[in-house]
Amino acid sequence: MGLLDKLSGWLGLRKKEVNVLCLGLDNSGKTTIINQMKPLNTPGQEIVPTIGFNIEKFKNSSLSFTVFDMSGQSRYRNLWEHYYKESHAIIFVIDSSDKLRMVVAKEELDTLLNHADICCKKLPVLFFANKMDLRDAMSSVKVSQMLCLENIKDKPWHICASNAIEGEGLQEGMDWLQEQITQSYQNNDHLNE
Repeated sequence: MGLLDKLSGWLGLRKKEVNVLCLGLDNSGKTTIINQMKPLNTPGQEIVPTIGFNIEKFKNSSLSFTVFDMSGQSRYRNLWEHYYKESHAIIFVIDSSDKLRMVVAKEELDTLLNHADICCKKLPVLFFANKMDLRDAMSSVKVSQMLCLENIKDKPWHICASNAIEGEGLQEGMDWLQEQITQSYQNNDHLNE
């Protein structure tokens, strides 16, 4: 069973649509993470840079996930905001070995969190400090410090060290996200009826 199958099974929700944005700079591992979340019986595909965005839908009897894998290339980042209003959760992926672009990742995160369609919502933000298998990778604590995540006071957030190729750290993150979505559903904060 894929991670999203497990997630939706744990939620025990009836026909709820959950829109998840998967954001981050190009080459951070967003598509690889989404491929790891697919049900095991889904055929694998070669990972190529995302141009624009890809949409992946995962369903089981009780929940329907729509994951928007948004390109992180600078010329496509302006597309992200068109999907903010209908989002229920955000997965933000960081290449923890790319120290040079950590400032750019922080700028994009700040822009995201200050956007009118995001700042007023308590939607959960899951961070994957990805590529932990690389020699130059910073710890998730260091990534958190560089992104100033401690300043996020109005949304639940969590950071996980991950290696998307091997699937390491993804289950922990999805467990946390599942718990947050369940709480949002129970509070009926922002899930569609």
